[in-house]
Amino acid sequence: MASFSPQAFLLVDGYNIIGSWTDLKKTRDQHGLEFARQDLVETLINYTVFKEFHTRIVFDAHYQKSPGYQENHTPSLSVHYTGYAQTADTYIERFSACFKNNHREAYSRLIVATSDNAQKLTVMGYGAEWLSAQRLESEVETTMKREHRKKKPPQKSKGRFLFNSLDEKSQKLLQQWIK
Repeated sequence: MASFSPQAFLLVDGYNIIGSWTDLKKTRDQHGLEFARQDLVETLINYTVFKEFHTRIVFDAHYQKSPGYQENHTPSLSVHYTGYAQTADTYIERFSACFKNNHREAYSRLIVATSDNAQKLTVMGYGAEWLSAQRLESEVETTMKREHRKKKPPQKSKGRFLFNSLDEKSQKLLQQWIK
């Protein structure tokens, strides 16, 4: 089996994405934040594999009196919960600032997904690429559709003659003319 060698590191502002994507907002409002987080993780697991990214989703936990921690869901996707008194924004800014020194060997690009304008300007100042929540949603949908089409079995060949590609009515009409 080939080893996984991602080209880009995708850093996602989790709650910002949940608050921007229609389906995730519905899930959050109907079933709670935990379900919306899980839906985002599951969606990005598939996207990450198809795009060959390494992805980290960051969620605020600064109102909780607990240390930050990380959950590894797959070799290419992890979720980081910030510690007390740290926001996702500060985590993402610090990660972006240190990216060139700590991760440039492994990844050619850092992409930050958020629709927070101040966050956008800050991470771009550190050399990261920026992706809005809406653009990420669009790219996820496009990628999933493309991969779904690839998995469809190819249509059976009808033969090499033009006659075989005609509908049944046209075939009958053509046969009548030949007679």
